[in-house]
Amino acid sequence: MADFRHIVRVAGVDLDGNKQLRWALTGIKGIGINFATMVCRVAGLDPFQKAGYLTDEQVKLIEEILEDPVKHGIPPWAVNRPKDYETGRDMHLIGAKLVMAWREDINRLRRIRAYRGIRHELGLPLRGQRTRSNFRRGTTVGVRRKKK
Repeated sequence: MADFRHIVRVAGVDLDGNKQLRWALTGIKGIGINFATMVCRVAGLDPFQKAGYLTDEQVKLIEEILEDPVKHGIPPWAVNRPKDYETGRDMHLIGAKLVMAWREDINRLRRIRAYRGIRHELGLPLRGQRTRSNFRRGTTVGVRRKKK
């Protein structure tokens, strides 16, 4: 094996070299364990090897796959942004791009006055949960007895 690095930089994120490659990749925002395993398989790497043994070429290959996973053979159902609103492409966003896309989506919902956008503004649940006893803040919590 090549020399061991305790910190490996992949896609602008420092990863722990002592972890298995598939678990180390989950340190990147937007990558879960299943997607990380797919990336390892597509790159031809052992997902169970320590991330510290990656060479610079292997790191570049992983970054290329993360840039456009569908082009490298990862199925479209596995990406976190299928049929992007603006481009219509299947994309997988990571890091700051993912956070910006979330923010833009919420702002678009607010701008068009969609139900979900209004619920975001009010800080209420979006997906049909009941609000009688949950999602309480402030003085509505608990029961207060009158003082005598």
